[in-house]
Amino acid sequence: MATTNVQINPPRSTLAQRIIAIGVVFAFLYWASSIVMTLMLAVLLAYFLDGAVILLERIHIPRALGALFVLLVAMAALGAVGYLLVNRAQNFASAWPRYSAVLRRAAESVDRKIASIERDLSIAAPEQTPAQQPTVSANEVQQIRAWLLHGIGSITSGLLLWAFLPFLVFFMLAAKPRLWRATIDLFPDSSRLEVRSALDDINTVLRSYVAGSSLVAAILAGTCWIFFAILHLDYAFLAALVSGLVNMIPYIGVILSWIPPFLIGLDTWHSIGPFLIVAGVLSALHLIAANVLLPAIVGRSVHLNPLAVTVSLLFWGWLWGAFGLILAIPITATLKVICDHLPDWQPFGAWLGA
Repeated sequence: MATTNVQINPPRSTLAQRIIAIGVVFAFLYWASSIVMTLMLAVLLAYFLDGAVILLERIHIPRALGALFVLLVAMAALGAVGYLLVNRAQNFASAWPRYSAVLRRAAESVDRKIASIERDLSIAAPEQTPAQQPTVSANEVQQIRAWLLHGIGSITSGLLLWAFLPFLVFFMLAAKPRLWRATIDLFPDSSRLEVRSALDDINTVLRSYVAGSSLVAAILAGTCWIFFAILHLDYAFLAALVSGLVNMIPYIGVILSWIPPFLIGLDTWHSIGPFLIVAGVLSALHLIAANVLLPAIVGRSVHLNPLAVTVSLLFWGWLWGAFGLILAIPITATLKVICDHLPDWQPFGAWLGA
């Protein structure tokens, strides 16, 4: 009696299962945002500081000792910049009533114009009777109190997680070779060569992006400082630092960089000319940074098309706010490297870099 061999293939994951898996991942990224953002920032800082640790290794300084020294120097430099920033911010805060009065007058002028338009269009808002005045119930008060307490708890947990950031960076720097080998050993022998290549590419992408973006941000901040000093703008260092940093955000950063000088200049500039000059110069700096400095410094290692960058900024900014805007491009560039090394996902990686 002849027997037939029936080969049973394991069922492949359906589209619905993949969508559910992606949804679970994004839900985790949302609910565990503090943990994930802390880890990702630690990874970026570790890649940024790893070059200095490698240089110390070449002069026969143990990696752990070199990692500790580099981390302490970086924290001292960050503390010095923070001290200067806080000092300028305190001076600006003491002068804030003067700027708030200017903003209040501008807001009142806009309100008068809107009221004039409403009168011209004969739009009369119905007057509220005492019975129509909104009241706050005890339940709503309890909800507000619970929301405030939840916010305080979130801030506390966030500060607690951020306290672990220096330790995470140190352990990543000190144990990088061992972590590198352990990560490769997680995969079967047939895939380890491809995994090693992917990790090398991720290392190149992240290090190039972080180091190059930091250098470009410093150039932008210094250029803005000189430009604001020429304009005799108050708090030129504070405005230049903020404008230079936010100008690194693709596309929307140029608009955000206008806000500090516009806000400070409201008290001294009484014509539209200086505002147009500031907007034009900062826009030109943004174009130079995006089209000349970043390609020259970062090179082709971080190659993403404008649509992919815009979508990633929208998504990660919506998911994580300001830190999402900072992490959007490194995350997307890392995803592109991973897709380039997975045959089934290579078309998606090619689309990200098209």
